[in-house]
Amino acid sequence: MEENQPAIPTHSSADRNQLKRSLSNRHIQLIAIGGAIGTGLFMGSGKTISLAGPSIIFVYMIIGFMLFFVMRAMGELLLSNLNYKSFSDFSADLIGPWAGFFVGWTYWFCWVITGIADIVAITSYVSFWVPDFPEWVTSFICVVTLLTLNLVSVRLFGELEFWFAMIKIVAIVALIAVGGTLIAMNFQSPAGHTASLSNIWNDGGMFPMGISGFFAGFQIAIFAFVGIELVGTAAAETRDPEKSLPRAINAIPFRIIAFYVLSLIVIMAVTPWRTILADKSPFVEMFVLISLPAAASVVNFVVLTSAASSANSGVFSTSRMLFGLSKEGDAPKQFSRLSSKAVPATGLIFTCICLSFGIVLIYFIPDIMHAFTLVTTVSAILFMFIWSMILLSYLKFRKHRPQLHKASHYKMPAGIVMSWICLAFFVFMVIILAFQHDTRQALIATPIWFIILFVGYHFAKRHKKAQ
Repeated sequence: MEENQPAIPTHSSADRNQLKRSLSNRHIQLIAIGGAIGTGLFMGSGKTISLAGPSIIFVYMIIGFMLFFVMRAMGELLLSNLNYKSFSDFSADLIGPWAGFFVGWTYWFCWVITGIADIVAITSYVSFWVPDFPEWVTSFICVVTLLTLNLVSVRLFGELEFWFAMIKIVAIVALIAVGGTLIAMNFQSPAGHTASLSNIWNDGGMFPMGISGFFAGFQIAIFAFVGIELVGTAAAETRDPEKSLPRAINAIPFRIIAFYVLSLIVIMAVTPWRTILADKSPFVEMFVLISLPAAASVVNFVVLTSAASSANSGVFSTSRMLFGLSKEGDAPKQFSRLSSKAVPATGLIFTCICLSFGIVLIYFIPDIMHAFTLVTTVSAILFMFIWSMILLSYLKFRKHRPQLHKASHYKMPAGIVMSWICLAFFVFMVIILAFQHDTRQALIATPIWFIILFVGYHFAKRHKKAQ
């Protein structure tokens, strides 16, 4: 095949064993919002504030700015050839078969690890209400529920994500509304703190922890954006991708400002940032301030649905990635078989079995939580690898398919320049991660995954030749 001709992946639209476009525009918009609002915002914002102080606002804005361009690159590539089902497809086409293999399996691994973390989180949130209920039973029920709901239909997944995202949005809007009211009233907390916007900068300015504190904030904040690319894996099952995909991606800057920046400003204005505890959710503390009796239960419900949303998205996206890998011969052919509901059932079952193994490990080895933290950090580093591969695919696209870029109705702004700037940013992030003990351990462990992939790719390559 000539380099300047768009490749048509082997899973052509003529094939009847295809994913169906069952997701509507409202589904894809809310999936995009859900992907942009991670559990890290609800649970991790206390730690990021304690590390960076008010400068954390700039941290979230910078990361959001960079990832917006990654999503624009992804959007232009997916719309340049509607036979692309995900970023694994265009990586294989534009960079080489090895890239599709590495991206597909890395994305699957990332979401399995994240899914295990989410199920553990769900189990702990449920134990808040029923502390004597066996944790392994809660975990088992969670995995079976996720599998059952995803097996029914693609549309049901869309509906679930729609309502999960709505709960997140309502929680954040409520926080901003309550906080804004407290600021307007100059509310005085029982600890004697007065709610005021000046609380943000009157204690050491915007960079009270110095440049080192500012950089430290990136280490945790980057994890909150994991899942922002989910809209790309859902694109193959969207009814009108040329309309809904650009709309979802274009709204990312607004969502970052509305959901991350505004909520953090309100939190630090109501409660002076030095009094915010690193190990507690500032969202809970905000509702406790107004003496809402059910504050803990309400926020517990919100973070539970946030974790459930993440786990649900992970099960969905991994099964679709396995479907694509199988179509290319990079995974067992069973993963490319669809059920009567046009759902890749075998891939769903395999992913849920992997999730179950993680739960068994956590149950039998109490000390695994340290290793578990390490593995989830590896997952976040690997997500940066995937985002970088999207950008490298875009650069290849611009070099070898200029006619498709010229014809595109959804061009990435300053495409080549911003691709290199974003890639430099990810290199900078990796350097920052090397300075902290936990994240440095994760960096050292990450190459093991690529060695496994290297061996797996050559095995798959020999198998395809033999066939």
